[in-house]
Amino acid sequence: MGSGKSTFGRKLSEKLDYTLMDIDQVMEVVEKKTVAEIFSEKGEEYFRRLEADILHSSVLHKNAVISCGGGTPCYFDNMDWMNERGLTIYLNMPLEILYGRLKERKAKRPLIANLTDPELKDYIFQKLSEREVYYLRSKLIIDVSAMEIKDRIELVKMRMLTEH
Repeated sequence: MGSGKSTFGRKLSEKLDYTLMDIDQVMEVVEKKTVAEIFSEKGEEYFRRLEADILHSSVLHKNAVISCGGGTPCYFDNMDWMNERGLTIYLNMPLEILYGRLKERKAKRPLIANLTDPELKDYIFQKLSEREVYYLRSKLIIDVSAMEIKDRIELVKMRMLTEH
């Protein structure tokens, strides 16, 4: 959350002339509810199963950038599945920068909207601690704090050439 996945996914798909598939957006269309509503009304187990089903349906798109939620790689065999089928990218951002970005925008994010600043910092630290073991299995890790978006796109394009 807050690392710029949506913006980067959109710009990367435009530069590559690929389809962009945002798993959260597809879930919202399928369920006719927001991600927060799906999670709260149907529970995490249902949410994670739906997320995995939509991820697996992404194989129907030949040339696509798949934007997944921060928890997607951490459930079932999702990370292995993604690594077997494409170039996985972890947009790594230092905790302090992530905290600063989320602090400014927390009103727009239901999961963190009511957290105090210290609670927000703890939340980010906890999520990263739980999830980074999965994120670090990505084929490409980009330090987004050290690189402009156009340079990130060029790095991905170069990596794609070596993948094929």
